[in-house]
Parts: sequence; structure tokens; C-alpha cells
Amino acid sequence: MASAELRDELDCSICLSLYTDPVSLRCGHFFCRSCIVSALDAQEAAGVYSCPDCRAQYPERPTLEKNHKLENIVERFSSTQPEMEETSIFCTYCDPPVPAVRSCLQCETSLCGKHLTAHNKTLDHILTEPTGSFGLKKKKCSLHQKVLEPYCPEDLACLCASCCLVGEHRGHQVELLDEASEKKKKKLREYLDKQKPEKAEIQARVQNLQDHKRRIQEKASDKRKNVGNIFMDIKKKLEMPEKKVLSEVSRQEEKIVSQISHQIQNLEKQEKELSKKMHHVEEMCGVTDPIRLLQESDITECSHGGEEDTGGDGGEVSSEEDLDEGLISLTLHRSIWDIVTNVTSELGVHVPDILLDVDTANECVKISEDLKTATRSKEQEKPKSSGRFVIDPQVLSRCGLSSGRHYWEVEWNQIGRCGIGMCYPSIEKKGRPSSIDYNNIFWCFETCGKYKADNNSVKPKCPKHGVFLDYEAGRLSFYELCDPIRHLHTFTASFTEPLHVIFYVKDGASVRIQS
Repeated sequence: MASAELRDELDCSICLSLYTDPVSLRCGHFFCRSCIVSALDAQEAAGVYSCPDCRAQYPERPTLEKNHKLENIVERFSSTQPEMEETSIFCTYCDPPVPAVRSCLQCETSLCGKHLTAHNKTLDHILTEPTGSFGLKKKKCSLHQKVLEPYCPEDLACLCASCCLVGEHRGHQVELLDEASEKKKKKLREYLDKQKPEKAEIQARVQNLQDHKRRIQEKASDKRKNVGNIFMDIKKKLEMPEKKVLSEVSRQEEKIVSQISHQIQNLEKQEKELSKKMHHVEEMCGVTDPIRLLQESDITECSHGGEEDTGGDGGEVSSEEDLDEGLISLTLHRSIWDIVTNVTSELGVHVPDILLDVDTANECVKISEDLKTATRSKEQEKPKSSGRFVIDPQVLSRCGLSSGRHYWEVEWNQIGRCGIGMCYPSIEKKGRPSSIDYNNIFWCFETCGKYKADNNSVKPKCPKHGVFLDYEAGRLSFYELCDPIRHLHTFTASFTEPLHVIFYVKDGASVRIQS
């Protein structure tokens, strides 16, 4: 078992035999010199060299380093193996077994050196390399039991002399086995020469795919690290606005609670004075001497002045004395928005403030006052404009995007049919070809019961959509903002003009740009 395992380690991965004149590449893998030279020759046509084992790529033909130590190991391993293991064919006549040196086709026997000498003195038979009984039978005609000598190219069969004289091969043109063998070897070599460039091309394609796979994995790994760093940074940045918002809540709480506490103190003071007066009145009510009672000052008349002194301190907190939730929300919103803006900026993505151009809106398209919504409506009379869509219910944005990476969101009211896309400002506006269904200078994604873009259609799951434009890369992508976010379609093109947002609304459809 150990010997077999060692043998596996000493086998060339190309010829699957023991190393002969072993050499190595820079990647550390070993091959027979002749094997790796043939492999590199085959790769030369493609201009790409790589290791047959690990596919390590070399810009130039790699140099081969001879490994004397491995060569010595192979030689010592070979010398320690019994000779009989190399052939496993033994002399037919010897006991105990002696390895055979030749086999006789006519006698169907294998001979050692001693018996071969005796055999050659008496018979003139055809001898071959040591071959087992099954191999010897294959070298004879199964019909006539004679040695196969000629070859019939017409029937692609090896024949004996009798086959050429009688039977189905009679009269056929035949060749000597050696001659036919050389012809077939030549044909096989020609086949190998033809296949080598194709094999090299396949190897090159495999290498390119492996390189692409590695680049994707490296890019994904870098992206994971980048996302992790962004969220760590967001967590740190959130600490400051959290403290700011909590500080604002505490400030308002302290201010209002202080006012309420002051009101409570005043009311408690008034309650104490009132209790004192009420106690005195109770005492006066118990006086039986009329003269004493009448001589006492009338406390009920003085109490009117006391009521006036209470003024607004009636003990109730007014509506103004409450937490300013608007201020708290605004502080929170501004803080988070600043973080989102910074993160978006770090990612190199700009969120444009897109406004619709009423001067381009078709007479059947109503634009909201904030210029964010386009709705299909009844035909309205609008001022004449050279840029207005005449036939189709469409509208463009005011400004175009001519560089950078941009992202924005839109929402469809899930009624009728709408188209969301981008186009050049030079799009035809007067005739039928202006429709986003037929024009070739726009990139649009349509939706009704199904999404449609370049004959791709899928059912919608939610009304909100995201649009991402990378102008320099020539990519315009549409996403459905469900959970999880779903990629719908990506257009690729070489943009040559500024791109404007275009909406198409029909059958009551309405589309709004989300702020």
C-alpha cells in the first residue's frame, strides 16, 4: 500500500507514468520534461501559458527547472521494485517463475532469455514484447488462427494470409501492418496538431473564467468590507445626533418641568393662604359676641383682591407648555439626513432633485403644483410650446443628467399603464414616432399588469421603483422596491446627450417622483 501511494506521488500528471527527466514550474508542480514541453508548445498558438495542474498563468513561456533530487528518488524507487512487477509476464516453461523477455505469436508462449535462445535455434517465428495469453490471442486471426500480418484499409481490419486468399477480403488492396500503423500514427499526429490550438483556446477560456471568478470574489470581499466600514461609520455618526436629539428632549423637559414646578409652588402657596383664611372664617362663625364679630374686618371682601392676584396661575398647564415634537422630529430628521447625504456622497451616488417640465407635458397630462407628479387626465388647453408632446401622453424633466452616478425613486398609483425611463431631449415630440414604444433614443421600463422592457415581462409586486443611472458606464437600471429589492432590467448604451426623465401615463395612471 505504501509503495502504491509513493508511486502515485512520483507519477507525472500528464502521462501518468513515473517522472522522466523531471522539471518544475515556478508554481511548484513537476512534470516530465517532454510532457510539459509538448503542453507548452500546444499553448503557444494561443499566446497564453499556464500550469496544467493549477492553471497558474505566465505572461511568457516559463523556464523549466530540472529537479535532480526528484530524479534520484524516481531512480531509487524504480530500482527497488522487482523486475517481474514491471511486466507481470513470466516464462511459460520456468518454475519458479522467471520474467519473460519475449513472446512468440505462433507458439503463444512467453520466454525467458534461456528458453528464447533455444527457441530461436529451431524455429523462425514472430516474436513480440512480453504479452499475456489474451494479448497473444488478439494478435491472431480468430477465423484461421494465423498471425495477423496484412491490413485491409477498405474494411479497417487486420488480416492473416488466408483472409487475403479466401473469404470476404479476397481481392482487397492490403498493406503491411507496419506501413498501415505508420499511416494511422501520422493521421493521429495530424489530429493532435489540429486539436492542440482548440485545447489551448479552451484552456485559455477556462483560465479567463477562473480569473473573472477570482476578480468577482475579490470584488465581493472588498464590497463586504466597504459595507461593513460604512455601517460602522454610520453607527459612530449616529451617536452624535442621538445625543443631540436626547439633549433637545431633556432641555425641553427641564424647561417645561421647571415652569410647572414654579406653578405648583405658587398654587401651593395660594392654597396655604386660603386655608389660613378659611380657618379664621370658621373661628369667626363660632363667635357668640355680636359686637366682637362685627368689629372684626370683613375677610370676605378682602378675598376678592386675592382672587385677582392668582391671575393666570390657575394650576393648569397651557397648550404651549408641552414638548415641541416638531422641533424634536426636525432635529432628528436633519441629523439623519446629513448622515444619509454623507454616505451617499461617499458612495459616489447623487440624488437629483427632479422636477417635471410643464412646457413638455401633453395636453392629456396634468402636472402637480410641486412638479413631482404626472397624471393622465382629460385634455386641457395649454399654452403653445415647441417642446410639448403633441400626440402621446408624455412629459420630460426640466434638467438633464450628463455625467456621474444618480439614483431616484418613483411611485405608480397602480392604475392604467405607465412608462418610466430616460431619453435624449432631441426625442421627436410632434409625430407618432415620439412614443416611447417606438423611439430608439430612449430607455424605458413600462408597467401595467406586467413589467415590460426589451420583451422581458414580470408581474409587479409593489408600486415603488428605484432608478439608477451610471452615465459614464452607460448603464440604466430599474428596481422594484419590495422586500427584498428586485432587479427588473438594465439597459446598456454609450450615452451621447444629456438624459432627461420621461413619464408616459395612460388610462388614469399617475406617477410621482419621491422626494
